[in-house]
Amino acid sequence: MPIVAQSTETTDWVSRFADEVIEESERRAPGKPVVVASGLSPSGPIHLGNLREVMTPHLVADEIRRRGRAVRHLISWDDYDRYRKVPAGVTGVDESWAEHIGKPLTSVPAPHGSAHPNWAEHFKATMVEALAGLGVEFDGISQTAQYTSGVYREQILHAMRHRADIDAILDQYRTKPKASAKQSQKPVDEAELEAAEGSGAAAEDDGSSGASGYFPYKPYCGNCGKDLTTVTSYDDDTTELTYSCGACGFSETVRLNEFNRGKLVWKVDWPMRWAYEGVVFEPSGVDHSSPGSSFQVGGQIVGIFGGKQPIGPMYAFVGISGMAKMSSSRGGVPTPADALKIMEPQLLRWLYARRRPNQSFKIAFDQEIQRLYDEWDKLDAKVSEGAALPGDVAAHARAVGTAGGPLPRTPRPLPYRTLASVADITAGHSDQALRILSELDPEQPLASLDEVRPRFDRAEAWINTQVPADQRTIVRDQPDTELLKSLDDHGRESLRLLLDGLAGQWSLDGLTHLVYGVPKVQAGFSADATPKELPAEIKAAQRSFFALLYHLLVGRDTGPRLPTLLLAVGQERVRGLLGE
Repeated sequence: MPIVAQSTETTDWVSRFADEVIEESERRAPGKPVVVASGLSPSGPIHLGNLREVMTPHLVADEIRRRGRAVRHLISWDDYDRYRKVPAGVTGVDESWAEHIGKPLTSVPAPHGSAHPNWAEHFKATMVEALAGLGVEFDGISQTAQYTSGVYREQILHAMRHRADIDAILDQYRTKPKASAKQSQKPVDEAELEAAEGSGAAAEDDGSSGASGYFPYKPYCGNCGKDLTTVTSYDDDTTELTYSCGACGFSETVRLNEFNRGKLVWKVDWPMRWAYEGVVFEPSGVDHSSPGSSFQVGGQIVGIFGGKQPIGPMYAFVGISGMAKMSSSRGGVPTPADALKIMEPQLLRWLYARRRPNQSFKIAFDQEIQRLYDEWDKLDAKVSEGAALPGDVAAHARAVGTAGGPLPRTPRPLPYRTLASVADITAGHSDQALRILSELDPEQPLASLDEVRPRFDRAEAWINTQVPADQRTIVRDQPDTELLKSLDDHGRESLRLLLDGLAGQWSLDGLTHLVYGVPKVQAGFSADATPKELPAEIKAAQRSFFALLYHLLVGRDTGPRLPTLLLAVGQERVRGLLGE
């Protein structure tokens, strides 16, 4: 049965799962390495929802390694699945790729311009690189290599001999409603998806069944290479199998004990692998909790192969700020590689580590990323001070490193929102960025931008790829003389107070004190007065003052934080734009 993790104050969900997995592994295979598993289908971009399929067992495996135990994290690349449809939005692909529908993913050409030999390798490569950046250690298994080299031959023959038993298990669920295959974040049999979409696939979701009986094996056609085939007869003694192709009309008889061009259907293939690999722990999507789902049915079929169903949680979906639930069948869906362009690996790891698998969460590609980074930096400081809660300390430790050691980190992790503002204002001019960042704290100036990398590079990438052009900051070339002339005595006084204080407060902290203090001084209070000492009207006065400065500097009501903006513009230019 799936593990159900409950929160406690003294330990985190990863440790609790590791306890149970080690105990279960010792029951099943005493003294042998613990085996955890993930499955990914490179049928298109592998998105951030799929990453939970990897990060959940990775974190558990890593905890087991930290305890000095041997563990294998298997990632099965389901690259022998059929090419189901041409995904939208994939660069270098057009409708001509439709001619490959039904072929194994490894037999489909890669998108135009790709350096990889086929479709599957193209999308696998990006994910492998991202996993390396995240510190994920795994053993990759190509299902194309497994099937075409005959590794599973005995398992296939065994499944065919016990096809009646498999059929009887599947038959328990065939009259019951099935979960929508479109909602799955777990690889499913491609024929199952076709059937669910009513696209005329030649097979049912769990294998060929008809007048000739049920067969859990589907050959790829020897003529056209597609899996639109139907097994018409099979002899257990000779292993002679005859099939016909619904796509090209080809038919042939082969000996299955020497034939390697086909695969078990998904609902049989998955439990077969559990038994073959000795998998103890593997998570699955929430859609697999329904009757007739692959995980539920697999729990019964695995016994036919002499194995046991893995333990593991049902994991919830991962969303993106401002976007609906992800599906890799659509183009433009963010991938782990996309996320790592705008955030450091530690932050991405933390997002998966801090939430139990059954809790959904969102990954921010919008302004929310700045708040997430603020939250992360506060946690980082609390951990350093010894003031964080145990569960937060554990999630932090899992984010910053693995059993193999710490992940590379930014030497001086300045606030992400500050770095983003600087990147926005300087528009790629690294010398200007270094000047501004050095002036944030004149007592500890930066010697090089390398001190704030890679975080600065991530913030710059976020500005360049995720912030719309009309929201970018463009500093005025000339002062807004009409606005300056229209100011009343109060407005002119506010600018004078600011300009008089610039030279003496030219640092991030100093300018923060100055811009918040001007409205206080004008109202007759000390610039050091705290919010509790001030009337509510002061906040409104501060907002009006800030809006005035934004209009005079960038021609908008809002913009980057004013202290950062002032540093970026520079004293001389600020004075000119404010009418001095």
